[in-house]
Amino acid sequence: MQPPHPNTSGIDPVPALPASSPDNRRFWAWALNAYPARRSLWKRLLVAVVITLLASWLRVMLAPAESGGRFVTLSLAVVLATVYGGAAAGLLSTVLGMLIVNFLLVKPYFSLVFDNPMEAFWLNGWHLITQLVVIGAISLVQQKNQRLREASEAARQTHRQYMATFEQAAAGMTHVGLDGTLLRVNQHFCDMVGYPREQLLRMRFQDITHPDDIADDVGLLEQAIAGKRSDYTLEKRYFHRDGHIVWVKLTVALIRDDRGEPDFFISVVQDITETKATTQALRTSEQLMRQATKLAGLATWTVDIASMRFRTLFDSHRMLGLDQEEFTREDLVAMCHPDDRERMSRNWYRGIRGEIQYTDEYRVIINGEERWFLAQAEFERDAAGQAIRGLGVTYDITPRKRVELQIQDLNATLEARIRERTQQLRGAYNELESYSYAVAHDLRSPLRIINGFAQAIQEDHPDFDAPTQDNLRRIMSASRQMGLLIDGLLKLSQFSRGELQRAPVSISNLARSQCEDLTREHPGRQVDWTVEPGLTTEADPLLVEALLQNLLGNAWKYTAHQPVARIRVYGKIVNGQRWFCVCDNGAGFDMSRAAKLFQPFQRLHQPGEFAGLGIGLATSKRIVERHGGTIEAESAPGEGATFCFTLTPVAGGPSSAA
Repeated sequence: MQPPHPNTSGIDPVPALPASSPDNRRFWAWALNAYPARRSLWKRLLVAVVITLLASWLRVMLAPAESGGRFVTLSLAVVLATVYGGAAAGLLSTVLGMLIVNFLLVKPYFSLVFDNPMEAFWLNGWHLITQLVVIGAISLVQQKNQRLREASEAARQTHRQYMATFEQAAAGMTHVGLDGTLLRVNQHFCDMVGYPREQLLRMRFQDITHPDDIADDVGLLEQAIAGKRSDYTLEKRYFHRDGHIVWVKLTVALIRDDRGEPDFFISVVQDITETKATTQALRTSEQLMRQATKLAGLATWTVDIASMRFRTLFDSHRMLGLDQEEFTREDLVAMCHPDDRERMSRNWYRGIRGEIQYTDEYRVIINGEERWFLAQAEFERDAAGQAIRGLGVTYDITPRKRVELQIQDLNATLEARIRERTQQLRGAYNELESYSYAVAHDLRSPLRIINGFAQAIQEDHPDFDAPTQDNLRRIMSASRQMGLLIDGLLKLSQFSRGELQRAPVSISNLARSQCEDLTREHPGRQVDWTVEPGLTTEADPLLVEALLQNLLGNAWKYTAHQPVARIRVYGKIVNGQRWFCVCDNGAGFDMSRAAKLFQPFQRLHQPGEFAGLGIGLATSKRIVERHGGTIEAESAPGEGATFCFTLTPVAGGPSSAA
């Protein structure tokens, strides 16, 4: 059985209507709840006039006007006019009714119906007073009922807003009984813990709370019930319906009834599972960062640009041997080596302005010891691009710098020794070249004598037998061959000596001229040669001419057995490097034997196949290397050969021209 609800509306209750027929009760309900202000004034006044005239006509129809009781019917008209049109309509009906009673109900019309003026005064006065009381009472009741309706509508609107807020809140919301029973839950809370609303309303919050968190929650509830606190906040864990943990931030407030007694709790529940996971990850990252910086020997720090105050993190200042964790810029400048202060300050402010990525090496003096530090920093900037905060690391590189200084000293010593040895080798090389030239030159005279005497003996003794004649021919052939070898040595020595004179050289013009000379020298050969125009370089013209003579001479020689010989001179770009190539469709060679290709007097064909001493490619390589370039060959037996060379140093070595 529910207790009676006290009246808290602020409006006096309407007196009970006398027991009457249902029609009578409906009339009074309509009368007391009418709202005249909703109708226009002219309409209310018009209705008041109509009702008053109708009541007057009805009074005449029911009984003669002289029979008395003239004001009763008109009093009912005043009530109806007031109920419909408010006080203004009631007053109009009252005045109009009094005029009708006094001047129009009894003949002669428009003359006062009362003979006794005092009687007229008291009857009209009493009627006026009673009607004013009735009008006032009805208007007052209508106003109070209107305020009650407005208050009720506001209460309903507030309740709707409250329910909408409760149901559509971005956080979970619950009403919890004093014993922990869930009285009301919103959908967000249902989604948070995975249970349907109907099931949650049959449970207590303890049923879904982690056992380790129940005691704290219940303890705070009991404190609130005991009046020690009105609300509280804590972080706790719920069990989701599927078994996983849901971390929440719970804010609870105790609601009391009109007597001040604890009634129920209202809770706001925020899911902080991701926040807890992020916090744990940050804590783990911080721990790992602390360990990493310790193992790496890095000191991490932050700086506030406005105040230029530096603060080290994770006690990392101890790694650098510093006795404090906060510094001003003046403190750091004072520790810096005098020779490095200006450069360090200049680079620091350039980094703050964003002109450079701040990285600097400088020396500091700590406890009288000179040490080297490497510092790097990045800056956080505002919308205008101004640095507001910096984050950096500092690494003690003293051991490395000491090793570098030792290496520099060693390199200086080595460079001096290398220069000395190079000078010695250059002298020995020059001496060897001079010796080779002298030997080769001196050997030519004995060979000429041997060849001359052998020829003289042959001419003076034509009667020698065949074996003797054959021996003489062999002596002359061997001496001529040896002379050619000596000429090759002299030529090779010649291209290895002298100062290199670089000048603009047209490879195209030189190659075209030499091909034309070879064509005139061998009119019986059919050779299809082409030279790409515009091939130029900076090199020694005489050496380049000798280089092309060797390569084109080889191409001409090794295509001798081809019905239609083809020789092509062209250029190509490989990895940005200019290469010049001589290509033919001659005999070719086996690349497995290419190691001997550029060695002096080494040949890849039998002497009977093609003439030559094996000195041309060795000379070509010597010329290319004197220019700092590279020469390479590519071939296959019976498929011709291609020789490519550069006359400037090749980045990455010879392999870059593959």
